[in-house]
Amino acid sequence: MKYGQIYYTDIANGPGCRTSLFVSGCTHHCKGCFNEETWDFSFGHEYTKEVENQVLESVKPSYISGLTVLGGEPMEPENQRALISLYRRVREKVPHATIWIYSGYTWEELTDKENRRCHCEVTDEILSLTDVLVDGEFVEDLKDISLHFRGSSNQRLIDVPASLEAGTPVLAE
Repeated sequence: MKYGQIYYTDIANGPGCRTSLFVSGCTHHCKGCFNEETWDFSFGHEYTKEVENQVLESVKPSYISGLTVLGGEPMEPENQRALISLYRRVREKVPHATIWIYSGYTWEELTDKENRRCHCEVTDEILSLTDVLVDGEFVEDLKDISLHFRGSSNQRLIDVPASLEAGTPVLAE
């Protein structure tokens, strides 16, 4: 997997001060995407164990609220397989950190075990490790700069633990 950029003190992509990892590779190609260069799976830098270690260390300070992964598309199956280790390690080593994932896939698509476009052998585990999923493709005609942590009004902030328990999407407050 490749990644485009890492912001170690990001305040735009989730609550508090966070580390944000922008992965490469996206098949959605949303009109008006703010990060088109990350559509290409070969864009950017190689995601290595050393990079993963740096990201993990960056979320350890108490002033860092958590990790946000966006892109590109972190829920493309090849990206999920590369990122599962990071999610596991953050959960194990940094219990105070929340994990946010931005995906153009919807909750319904990601939880549909028959949807091979985005559901793979690690999807359920990734969701179980996630606090908030910002789901849905960016829709330029629904762009709304007044929304917190979303680009268009069709996108939802989903409380993943509550949604897994309820068996249906529960919006984060």
